[in-house]
Amino acid sequence: MARAATAEAGGTPEPAVEGGATGAGTERAARPVPQRLLAEATRLFAERGFDRTSVQEIVEAAGVTKGALYHYFGSKDDLLHEIYGRLLRLQQDRLDLYAAGPGSAGERLRTAAADVVVTTLENLDDAMIFFRSMHQLTHEKQKQVRAERRRYHERFRALIEEGQRSGEFAADVQPDLVVDYHFGAVHHLSSWYRPQGQLGPQEVADQLAELLLRALRPRT
Repeated sequence: MARAATAEAGGTPEPAVEGGATGAGTERAARPVPQRLLAEATRLFAERGFDRTSVQEIVEAAGVTKGALYHYFGSKDDLLHEIYGRLLRLQQDRLDLYAAGPGSAGERLRTAAADVVVTTLENLDDAMIFFRSMHQLTHEKQKQVRAERRRYHERFRALIEEGQRSGEFAADVQPDLVVDYHFGAVHHLSSWYRPQGQLGPQEVADQLAELLLRALRPRT
C-alpha cells in the first residue's frame, strides 16, 4: 500500500525503520514506520472511534510526520482498510491451509470454524473497529472488502458442501444459512466477549465450532 509521498508543510517521509532513540521509546522507534502507524491508529480508533481520531493525533502518537503517513497510506481511510485487511488475510491464509489439509470435511470444518473465532478474539480491536466503522470507507473500498469476505465465506461453504456430498452432513441444510449462522456469531464477538471472563478464546471457539457441527449432523 506504499504510495508516493504527499507534500506536507514541514513533513517528509520517515525512513522505513528508525533507530537511535533512547529510553522508553527505543522499542517503538525501532519498529517499521507502517507498523507504528497501524498500531497507534488501531489503539486510537478503538479508544475514540474512527471519526473522532485525527490524522495529527495518529502521527503524533506514532512519532512521525504527516508526510510519513501519506507516504505509506493515502489517507486515514486507508489505515482503516488495512486494519481489517491484515486480519482477513491472516484468516484467509489459515482457512486455505486447513481446507486443503488432511481429515474429513467435518474435521477440517471444525478446525476452520474454531480458528476464525480464535483469530478474531486475538485481534478483537481490529474486528471491532472495522465492523463499527466499515460504512465510513469509500464505496470502492467497501466493494473490495465485501469481495474479500465473499471469497473467505465461499471457501468455508465449500467444506460444508463437501461434507454434504459425502453424507457426513445433512443434505437438507442450506450451506449459505449455516455460513451466515456461524459468521453472525463471529461478527458479534466484540460486543460481548471480555478477556477477563470465564472462557478463554479457545474455549469459546470450541463451543461455537461444536454448535456449528451439531447444526450439520444428519438427524436420525
